[in-house]
Amino acid sequence: MKQQDNELTAYCGLFCGDCIRYMSKTSDLASQLLNELRKVKYENYVKVKQKDVKELGNYEAMVSAMEAICKLNCDLPCRSGSGGCAQGCEIAKCVNLKGIEGCWACKELETCNNFEFLRPFHGNAPHNNIRKIKKYGLDEWAAHRETIYIWSEKISEE
Repeated sequence: MKQQDNELTAYCGLFCGDCIRYMSKTSDLASQLLNELRKVKYENYVKVKQKDVKELGNYEAMVSAMEAICKLNCDLPCRSGSGGCAQGCEIAKCVNLKGIEGCWACKELETCNNFEFLRPFHGNAPHNNIRKIKKYGLDEWAAHRETIYIWSEKISEE
């Protein structure tokens, strides 16, 4: 595994290189689109055009959603200093408080409740990945990793 991949291993056992917020251009594209819409004062066009195109009545909600997407950008993995992809990530706080490299080094992993906020997106992938980190080591585990999102296709054959 490349050193870069090692750095993309999150405290919780997820692989940041697979994350929508880290790898996707969605935040940048949303920002570019919002800038262009503001530049041409598209809201004025919408006010007139929504009489014929009813869906434009949702323009303000779309702008609000795009602004939220812009805020979801992640430029730096948690182990590189960002503090976690979730504001106030309890996992990042816990690992830093304990002075350990990641959850794989924690004796309380199996009884830890800090992973619950990840379950709707990631299922059991964090715990499964941590087991693989323990088995293969931090430099080799990513080739065997679980998919990052419960709706994604399986990455490894394990």
